[in-house]
Amino acid sequence: AGAETVKRAVQLDVASRFQESLVCYQEGIDLLLQVVKATTDEEKKHRYRQKISEYMTRAEDIKKHIEKEKQDGKYHKQIRIEENATGFGYEKLFQEYLTEIVSEVWVEDPYIRQVHQAIKLFQLYNFLRFCELLVKGPCKVKTIHLLTSYDEGIGRSQQITALEEIKRSLSNYGVTLNIDFSSSIHDREIRFNNGWMIKIGRGLDYFKKPQGRFSIGYCDFDLRPCHETTVDVFHTKHTKKM
Repeated sequence: AGAETVKRAVQLDVASRFQESLVCYQEGIDLLLQVVKATTDEEKKHRYRQKISEYMTRAEDIKKHIEKEKQDGKYHKQIRIEENATGFGYEKLFQEYLTEIVSEVWVEDPYIRQVHQAIKLFQLYNFLRFCELLVKGPCKVKTIHLLTSYDEGIGRSQQITALEEIKRSLSNYGVTLNIDFSSSIHDREIRFNNGWMIKIGRGLDYFKKPQGRFSIGYCDFDLRPCHETTVDVFHTKHTKKM
């Protein structure tokens, strides 16, 4: 398993998919270290240790390369979330980019509005869950800008009422929510004023409906199966404002 994982790391490395390659190198090294511990043949141990040393050196080089890309504003990381995958709650995707200097956030998503009729679970709740993440810190968010589209028909008044309630609740934590609507919005992205930009193919609503109100995954998004989607993370030196 260790050899196969390292082989995959090398393939990703050659393809310049450095972030994924680094993860595979780290996993492969851990597996190979376990093999070394279980091996009694000293000659084999020596060969394994040589290879592990080479892979560790390459992993460190990739780390430095990634850090330089971040500093130069050229960083790009892509996460592919498979159908029915779990472990991709908002903390998993966003936490590492929510540094202490983050004070302003832009959310652009046309569908902060619809209702899953079967269990009355609003996509608005996804936005609320994201806001809760921002309030918890360690970032010091003071302003959130939301750009979305109006719901259709009778759902519009429900949408506005819910967003206004979120706005009032955020104000209790010293956070201002600015809400704007657009009939032509199509992009889905989240931006932080420390330069990070996250684009999710399905926006914040990439989770599947839970099987029931008392099923595992209803409250903890890490345990909820996801729809297939792609997450792209960029770093730019100047965050565009709406």
